Amino acid sequence: MTRRFLPELPRLMVDEAVKAALLEDWGRAGDVTSQATLPPDAKASAVIAARKPGVLAGLAFAESAFRQTNAGLHFEAVLSDGDRLSPKAVVARIEGPARALLAAERVALNFLGHLSGIATATSKFADLIAHTRADIVCTRKTTPGLRAFEKYAVKCGGGSNHRFGLDDAILIKDNHIAVAGGVTQAIEAAKAFAGHLVKIEVEVDTLEQLDEALAAGPDVVMLDNMPPEVLKQAVAKAGGKVLLEASGGIELDTVKAVAEAGVDLISSGWITHSAPVLDLGLDIEIG
Repeated sequence: MTRRFLPELPRLMVDEAVKAALLEDWGRAGDVTSQATLPPDAKASAVIAARKPGVLAGLAFAESAFRQTNAGLHFEAVLSDGDRLSPKAVVARIEGPARALLAAERVALNFLGHLSGIATATSKFADLIAHTRADIVCTRKTTPGLRAFEKYAVKCGGGSNHRFGLDDAILIKDNHIAVAGGVTQAIEAAKAFAGHLVKIEVEVDTLEQLDEALAAGPDVVMLDNMPPEVLKQAVAKAGGKVLLEASGGIELDTVKAVAEAGVDLISSGWITHSAPVLDLGLDIEIG
């Protein structure tokens, strides 16, 4: 897996998301279990470690959870986002007030597990197509409120980002085409509307629609639910004039053949909306 440039997530954005999660978890009285069982002055040290192999993402969220819970907690990252994890690999060390450490534990692990799961899922796709020209890209099928973070995790896993929202690119899909009256009409209308920095992508379902799209001149064509043999024909037709994106139910057992058809991009909603959480745990160090 090739390490991608990872943007730095704004601390304010991370802190706000973590703060909301902490408030949700603490409720009205805080961690009553730790308050009931641990002395106020008890100290502890712990490690966060991987239970299963994967790719790490979300360290900033874990750090924020401990820092916002108690300024006396010291968080030390051992690895970096984007690193490959083997079972038992130590990700971070934390030490300080025991009550605070345990009060932040679940929020820290929830963010780490969720984002690392997305990075891990993305890496599995990226590894399978590394020998081709294609990039794996995410979609807008994300958890509401967490899109920027999930798209960051995709980059940790070796993927690339598709548009972030409805406002940063024009993507003409089948429903737009149906209302606009056809592929050509939709693309021409988009060109008349778009500024010079706005890219235009159009979705097509058939090679006949591809011919029509190529004549109208979009920047990108999405080839929806086409098998590899049809994708190869589409690549030949396009002749490098536009970027080609394959989309539609692409899974781990089919992505290699799709990439080898010669497309430039392969989009997957699964890597964000259905990626399994990566199992990481926090263990108190004794002695």
